[in-house]
Amino acid sequence: MRVIYLLVLFILASCSVNKIVKHHGVNALEIKNKKLIINETNKNQIIKILGPPSTKSFFDEDIFIYIERKTTSTKLRKLGKKEILTNNVLLAKFNDRGILVNKEFFNKNDLNKLKISDRITEDELGKSSFLDSALNSMREKINDPLGKKRGSLNK
Repeated sequence: MRVIYLLVLFILASCSVNKIVKHHGVNALEIKNKKLIINETNKNQIIKILGPPSTKSFFDEDIFIYIERKTTSTKLRKLGKKEILTNNVLLAKFNDRGILVNKEFFNKNDLNKLKISDRITEDELGKSSFLDSALNSMREKINDPLGKKRGSLNK
């Protein structure tokens, strides 16, 4: 009987009352953002303060993107779904000399207000031109000169 009490006591003692918070990205991004001064701070100083960027812009190498996200599990009545505590994004834009010229900070509420365009981009790649179809035909003939894969060879 004592073994059962010790086992239950051990299990209850190992349970944590505090929430487990999973942190991804730069820690305390909002506070570190205030240390960045426009037209004074350069890329090296920002890397020293914030670390390497989470990502860089695909279209412009002079934009660093820093991300901070904290999540936790909800209570048992919500079946332990993930709850977002903080979701911060910092966009830092540099000039050609590496000096910070603009910074934009977005928190969880700002990101919820962003509008996403409903416009649809037309797919020009699906439309094949005469040259494209001719090259595809040549490629098929090179890959299968006897036509066995296409089934055009009569036996």
